[in-house]
Amino acid sequence: MRGADPVRITVHDFSGHPFQAELSRKLADKGHAVDHVSAEQYVSGKGHLEVQPGDSPTLTFTAIALDLPFQKYAPLARLRFERSYAREWIKRLKAAPPEVVVACNLPLLSMFLFARYARRAKLPYVFWHQDIYSAGLTDELRRRLPRPLAWLGSRLFVRMEAYCAKHADHVVAIGDAFKEVYPGWKVAPANVSVIPNWAPLDKVFPVDRHNPISEQLFDDESSLRLVYAGTLGRKHNPHLLVDLLRNAQDNDIPVSMVVISEGQGADDLAEIARTEDVPLTVLPFQPADDLPYALGSADVLVALLEPDATKFSIPSKVLSYMAAGRPILGLMPEDNPAALDIVASGGYVVDPTELGAKSAAVWLADLAIERALIGQIGGSTRAIAELKFDVEQVSDEFSMILVRAIELQRT
Repeated sequence: MRGADPVRITVHDFSGHPFQAELSRKLADKGHAVDHVSAEQYVSGKGHLEVQPGDSPTLTFTAIALDLPFQKYAPLARLRFERSYAREWIKRLKAAPPEVVVACNLPLLSMFLFARYARRAKLPYVFWHQDIYSAGLTDELRRRLPRPLAWLGSRLFVRMEAYCAKHADHVVAIGDAFKEVYPGWKVAPANVSVIPNWAPLDKVFPVDRHNPISEQLFDDESSLRLVYAGTLGRKHNPHLLVDLLRNAQDNDIPVSMVVISEGQGADDLAEIARTEDVPLTVLPFQPADDLPYALGSADVLVALLEPDATKFSIPSKVLSYMAAGRPILGLMPEDNPAALDIVASGGYVVDPTELGAKSAAVWLADLAIERALIGQIGGSTRAIAELKFDVEQVSDEFSMILVRAIELQRT
């Protein structure tokens, strides 16, 4: 038995998000040799993906870049990228093999090819399961293909994802809903842990509304400031943000919004901002060091999630919003786990529809009149984050899971 002896760990988070990087830092603080791997070409809000002052000397960061572009909604080009990405990563694993891998947010084909390699090479891995990826891919197939072909493709994607979970030495799911799926995939209950996501409280924290970058985002001190920060993909309807602004204007609320995002949804909003009379500014993703100041420039932080998004989709941006200590407005299904945290802190959740945008504007009107509520709700939001986000406990759990995965592989 190795107990708590240091091990060589690769944490591969394709997206490069903040809290996964924090986990790598905490594991390295425990003495483990950790290489944190991410995809350079994936465009998203990134964490601190380089060694920082005070980081353990056993921590390294690796970015994988390919000559191919990552085209999220071009099926054939995306499949080529995912296959090439898996091959490049596997080549690196062969050259410098870790003792165990944590695989997170990898595109499904890349994850599947890695899982097959890991099984052949007897390389232990933990599948850190952030979403039921085959469900989103099935929706995409249904949009593009006749029903019989979409059904066949869906079966293939489900089998691939089930293979990744079944053959993992352990699965870490981010919510209890995942446990409803695993019996059908023949994943042993003893091989599953549920560890909810979090946000790094020392990297995202409350700041003054007037801060070093607030004037770069807003030029009006008196308006009610809204910020949306995060991806705008298939699970989000960016036009709801425009509906929200117009309804706020109809309610005579002095309001302005900054959207921090990139991609097609952000481009669509930027075009609306150029051609229509809405108080909207679209900016690219900001450096990790600026994230608390970007979020702190807002009076209200806005989250989106479409009605057909599954209960497995838990938007991590809400966790960063909570850490930032601002009121949160969620245009999302009320039964989503993130919605419960928003409501508990005094924020507002409403269906992601035109009618929901009207209702949200009424809530914003109350905040515009009673500005003291902004600070009260924001304080409650941060307090809940501090209560729930215990990265020391999380890193202890992951450390034990990883050591156990190595031991099981050797028996």
